[in-house]
Amino acid sequence: MVPVKLLILGAQNTGKTALCVRFLTKRFIGEYDHKKEVTYRCSRVVDQETVDLEILDMAWKNSVASLESSIRWADGFLLLYSITQRLSFLEVPRLKKLIDQTKQSLVVPTVLVGNKADLEIGREVPTEEGQRLAKELRCVFRELSVAEAVLAVEAAVLQLIRLVLDQQRPLPDRRSYMLTVRHALTRKLTRSKTMQW
Repeated sequence: MVPVKLLILGAQNTGKTALCVRFLTKRFIGEYDHKKEVTYRCSRVVDQETVDLEILDMAWKNSVASLESSIRWADGFLLLYSITQRLSFLEVPRLKKLIDQTKQSLVVPTVLVGNKADLEIGREVPTEEGQRLAKELRCVFRELSVAEAVLAVEAAVLQLIRLVLDQQRPLPDRRSYMLTVRHALTRKLTRSKTMQW
């Protein structure tokens, strides 16, 4: 079983807890206690690999030290904003910068999620702006409605899990890889020389 730890970050009322509950139970519940910090645990099979998943849903007003500690704990990040709250969108770059500084890594598995896509009438953040920001911040972009699209929620979380798993897998040793390629080419050349046309 492979352990994967995810942290969900975003401004208040962006749907962080709703996303967790939707992913885990397939149910949507609209009201949550914003002052509670909860770690959800479950096991999932992702690409024929059993993943022991922990998802930390942080309370919005935590200290920077607590936030940094949670960032160090996590393997991957879901950054949420509401398409109906521009201020929640403007909070995302600050959070991503803190993640990058704390993790001190060039590649941090992150998915930027624009939530509440079902509330098009109150939209304050265009989809293109979310896509642009995701590109700038070097993360994957998804726009969805936690309230209406359980499959989109699952796809976003599974995509993040795959990013984490890809990063956790060791890269092949360059020397052994080159030797494998060399042997394969040598066998192919030897076979082609022995074949008569």
